[in-house]
Amino acid sequence: MNWDQALRLRHIKCFLEVARVESVSLAAASLNITQPAVSKTIKELEELLQTPLFDRVGRRLQLNEQGRIFQNHAAASWLELSKAKARLSRETRRRELRIGSLPTAATELVPDAVLTFSKDTPNSQLKVRTGPNWMLFNQLRDGQLDLVVGRMPDSDLLTDIAFEQFYSEDVVCVVRPDHPILFVDHPSGHFLKYPLVMPPKGAVIRPTVERYLTSIGMTGAQGAVETVSLPIGRRIVQRSDYIWFISRGVVMDELLNGSLISCPLQSDLLAGPVGVFTLANATPDVERSAFVQILRDLSQRLRK
Repeated sequence: MNWDQALRLRHIKCFLEVARVESVSLAAASLNITQPAVSKTIKELEELLQTPLFDRVGRRLQLNEQGRIFQNHAAASWLELSKAKARLSRETRRRELRIGSLPTAATELVPDAVLTFSKDTPNSQLKVRTGPNWMLFNQLRDGQLDLVVGRMPDSDLLTDIAFEQFYSEDVVCVVRPDHPILFVDHPSGHFLKYPLVMPPKGAVIRPTVERYLTSIGMTGAQGAVETVSLPIGRRIVQRSDYIWFISRGVVMDELLNGSLISCPLQSDLLAGPVGVFTLANATPDVERSAFVQILRDLSQRLRK
């Protein structure tokens, strides 16, 4: 009999549990079977694959190189089978896709992607969270989020996280339509005359804004107000002489309808990549892949 004809789900389940706990006795207790049954199942699997999967170290079983290779594929296969069973067995429950959105993607890209995905996949439920980048990336690592959409932060926040860029977006300096700074040459030379609204420390764009201000001689400049919230920043700027540094995507609608105006700064220091973040070792997922493809398609259309 060929190995693929003799292989059973019990072999995979038992192998994955032994690999997880590195112990026959602990695996037996977890699976509610006897230790000899666990040992026999692992031996059968190794014979079917014609290679040892574990190194015996005292009473522990440690995965060897062949075992780690098999674990990667077996775990992914088991997860997909579990998803298939869940999708076939449920009638009213929906598959959740958990999305983190940074501010630059929260006003246009993510909402449009949500609408498209919901129309194409009516039996799925989307849960969208917003928040500071450090929090969303920690939730991505912890498995609380399936993906995060937004501007790329400094590389030290991206450990174990993969990034796919969709487009480049700049940070803009926005003011009300009749702000005095719009009627002078070289607006950046007049920033000291007006209070600033800055992104808070920890925001993805904060280092970008600080680098730009340093380049024009405003090292260590502080904002009288710190926010990346559209309702708050928009209200403050429209009713005062404040100048707000914010990602273009956050205020895209306001710039298009003329309720806010972007000062002409023309600095490459303010540009940065926007895209999607996923775990580098994430197992394949149909819903996540479909949502990422929608993001790709929308990004191409939105940026034309």
